[in-house]
Amino acid sequence: MRIRPASMIDKLPTQFFSTLVSKVNKVMAEGHDIINLGQGNPDLPTPPHIVEELQKQAADPLHHKYPPFQGRRELKEAVARWYKEEFDVDLEPEEEVAILFGSKTGLVEICQVLLDPGDVALVPDPGYPDYWSGVAISGGRMVMMPLRAQNRFLPDYAELAAEDLERAKLMFLNYPNNPTAVNAPAEFFEETVRFARRHEIVVCHDFAYGAISYDGQKPVSFMQIPGAREVGVEFYTLSKTYNMAGWRVGAMVGNRELVRLINLIQDHYFVSLFGAVQMAAARAMTDSQECVRQLVAIYESRRNTLFRGLARIGWEAAPSQGSFFAWLPVPSGMGSAQFADLLLEKAHVVVAPGIGFGQHGEGYVRVALLTSEQRLVEAVERIARLRLFASV
Repeated sequence: MRIRPASMIDKLPTQFFSTLVSKVNKVMAEGHDIINLGQGNPDLPTPPHIVEELQKQAADPLHHKYPPFQGRRELKEAVARWYKEEFDVDLEPEEEVAILFGSKTGLVEICQVLLDPGDVALVPDPGYPDYWSGVAISGGRMVMMPLRAQNRFLPDYAELAAEDLERAKLMFLNYPNNPTAVNAPAEFFEETVRFARRHEIVVCHDFAYGAISYDGQKPVSFMQIPGAREVGVEFYTLSKTYNMAGWRVGAMVGNRELVRLINLIQDHYFVSLFGAVQMAAARAMTDSQECVRQLVAIYESRRNTLFRGLARIGWEAAPSQGSFFAWLPVPSGMGSAQFADLLLEKAHVVVAPGIGFGQHGEGYVRVALLTSEQRLVEAVERIARLRLFASV
């Protein structure tokens, strides 16, 4: 029998990083020691008290039944409490919090509930590639918002064409930013609220790295901005804050109608998360946050070690402000994919080419801080031996 896939399948964006993984696996199969700084998968374990809570809750027969379709109230209340304690934001748990199978799922679903074929989504470039997936699945059209160093990697709304703004229904933002590792000031979000209200565009702020910022600076939650709840929502995940990437727990908070729509589409997809996972996630968000402070301190120490090494070999770059990434310019005359291939083949160091995050990611590579300081030092030493930078 001939299988005839839906036309939507052909419109899905190419998974650039699956090609990178194939290249890495080939070099590893040849027996080389690879230092992988190309992926965003946390390298440290989930804190023990969260694991213990899951083990306890998993033994409760209550969670062996279907959970409430729209998530357990305990987790919604925990999300609301976390926002209050961290950002002084008041959320109504039932109407302003939706539980997600990780924030990635919600980022795709928000496109499905808002975009008709031909509608425009404003997308950062460079940006997280799964924004592209959500737009493609819904049949929407992407209009890219360039993020440039000279504008502190913030979009310039004045660049957007009037005809695109007429068709635009949603906009993705992400600060602390993946891949550029910068934070956004409150003034930018205030401008965003005014812009979104003027053009009736829903703002979807991806706050995945909302707990990870350096030099004593706390990231700004979009929900802190007056009027934000009228024009949009914020997506949060426990993956980065608590090293719970494999647990797939996230939330969308903010606009009540958007929360209702996300809950509605999820009612048709699944019956929420395993209850024990929800209860363990609630424990993570309401217990002591000392584990988070320790994690951020580890990442900041790794960042400092990496950038000291980069400065020593003449690789000039602005230190990361937030997230667990570094955004580094490639040597003059080289493309990002070419440079990444060279580091893999000659230094056995994996970095993510900037072109994989969009056209305006060209000229950069993304490096993850997700290995020990010793391995980061070794990676810099291996790269130094290639003599690609002026002071080496």
